[in-house]
Parts: sequence; structure tokens; C-alpha cells
Amino acid sequence: MIDKRVTTMAAAMAGIQDGAVVLVGGFGTVGQPYALLDGLFEQGAKDLTIVANNAGTGRTRGLARLMAGGRVRKIICSFPRSQGSVVFDELHKAGRLELELVPQGTLAERIRAAGAGVPAFYTPTAFGTALAAGKETRNIKGRDYVLEEALAGDVALVEAWKADRWGNLTYRTSGANFNPVMATAAPLTIVQSQHMVELGDLDPEVIQTPGIYVKRVIHVPYGDPPPAVANLDN
Repeated sequence: MIDKRVTTMAAAMAGIQDGAVVLVGGFGTVGQPYALLDGLFEQGAKDLTIVANNAGTGRTRGLARLMAGGRVRKIICSFPRSQGSVVFDELHKAGRLELELVPQGTLAERIRAAGAGVPAFYTPTAFGTALAAGKETRNIKGRDYVLEEALAGDVALVEAWKADRWGNLTYRTSGANFNPVMATAAPLTIVQSQHMVELGDLDPEVIQTPGIYVKRVIHVPYGDPPPAVANLDN
């Protein structure tokens, strides 16, 4: 019987290695897998490369906590400096955190391409700017383009609205921005879901991520505290 549910955060985080590239879903603070991020902090992996929409907020939760704890070597994102991104500012200015800045549409397409098995693609975005420095360019039908490579992760951390034991997922509102595409672009996709439903309860027409992409699911009900928890029962 296929059952991808796990009941402890330790089981959810098992096998994540030092130096891993970690795709982190969410759009700003919406849909960000805070419990999984705090679980990753407790698990102890370090020298991480984080791929996310932004660079975290505050100091004690999620991405900010990982960075403040010295676990992150590099961040690849579109909005490193947003309201509350104090940890990123401090570390980057001190030369303790690398940054690869990627326009948001390009970031999404690089991740989508990785999930689709496309190694690279051309885009006009960033042509002629510092973000295109050192990259291959090409003129196609009179317009200039930059070659961008696919961006895969070793691990994807995803927050879903509903999940079943096979790992089929649905998302809610802005949580459907980066989470679905990131779920396809790593060999180890770990999901925290606000609701667990019985197999067959999800209409196939509304499933946004098929379970084939998902390795582990842990139930984190809406409103539960984000720190790593010894047992999170389904």
C-alpha cells in the first residue's frame, strides 16, 4: 500500500545532506513551509543553497532562522531585500552569504524547466544588464535573448492546502505560485499539508501536484506552531 505520510519531523527531514540545494516554496510569507524549515534547522544540515522567492523575514522563523544559524551558504532568489529581511542584509554585507539574484519570472521558469527535463531556455529578460554578464546570448528574429539554465534542487520543501496518502496535493490562493513548480524539480519533495484527506476525496480535476512527484507528507494543521516537533500525528 502506498502511504507517503510520516508522523515525525525527524522522519520528514531524514537524508538531507550538507551542501544540498533546497527549493523552498511560498510567495512571500504565503505558502512558505515554516514547519519544514524549522525541522531542517533542527536536523542540522549546513552549507545549504536555498532557492526561494525571497530571503526570509524576522530572525526566528523559517529562512531567517536558517540563515541566522549559519546553515546557508548561498541564496538564489528574486527579492532578497524586502520588509523584515534583516538577517539577509547583515550576512550579505558581512560577506557571509552569497546571493544569486534572478528575476521572478526567470526563476519560476528555470525551476519549471528542471521539472520538465529542459536543460536551458532563452529569455529576453535581463538582456544587456549585469544579470546577464557571462551568459550566452542570441538574437532570434531580431530580438536579443539570454540563455538561462534549468534550476533543480536536491530537496523541495512545499506547503499544501490538502494532501492524501499518495501525496496528491492542492494549494490555496497564493500558495499555488512557487509550491507546485518546485514540487516537480527535486528528487526528494517533502510536503507539509494543512489538511489530510482520505484517498479519493480529492477530485482528480483539482489536483495541482500529482503524488508521483512527492516523497513525504506530514500533517501540519493551520495555526500550529512552526518549530520542529517530535510528533505530528495525522
